[in-house]
Amino acid sequence: MKRLIFVLIGFFLLAGNVADAVQKDLDLQGKKLISKKPPFTLTLPSEFNLVHSFSHENPGESSLTHVFFLVKSREKQVEEMLIVQIADRMDPQAGPMTTPPLKPYAEKRLYSKGKVKKGEIEVDYLTQFMAWNPDAPSLQPIVKKGFVIPAQWALQGQFLFRYRGENAVFFRYSRTIDSFGTKVSDKGDAWEKGLISGNEKRVYETFQKSFMEMIDSIRLKK
Repeated sequence: MKRLIFVLIGFFLLAGNVADAVQKDLDLQGKKLISKKPPFTLTLPSEFNLVHSFSHENPGESSLTHVFFLVKSREKQVEEMLIVQIADRMDPQAGPMTTPPLKPYAEKRLYSKGKVKKGEIEVDYLTQFMAWNPDAPSLQPIVKKGFVIPAQWALQGQFLFRYRGENAVFFRYSRTIDSFGTKVSDKGDAWEKGLISGNEKRVYETFQKSFMEMIDSIRLKK
């Protein structure tokens, strides 16, 4: 049985010549995201621009992963970021596609973790507090398009689901804490689970609501 591992670092080095073909697999209509394979739609928290995409073969896993980078920016500075990975099983003789469990970057900054049943699929999700690193290799496709990724604290939501053993879908949505229009602390300790309160808690609750609404909006096409 093949296990799909989501790894972004270094993928962009292999990308360029397949980007145009990959973009045809994903469409944006305002806040609506439309995937052709697997066939599903969902409503995003904001209107995003697709700035880069590519495919990466995983021979050891008998899979092909399509990666999409989407941003919402103000004057080329990124405020919200969405990275979508969709993996296709390539070997019909291989077992159903499996996925590793979602894990937070740090337990003390993990806010929520659970599962939601959406028709025939089960969606694993988590929300957490984390830091954007503009020097991260995995984010260079965005930087090279002329966007500025601030070295800033952000709230992030991840969700993952498998589709009929043929596909796996992984979303990572994050938004900087300064983009909510509310004065909040820039001290990491103020955002830790069990300590968060006041404006920080209100901002987190706003983020959590929009993230869960995105998951709830998933609709599978027949």
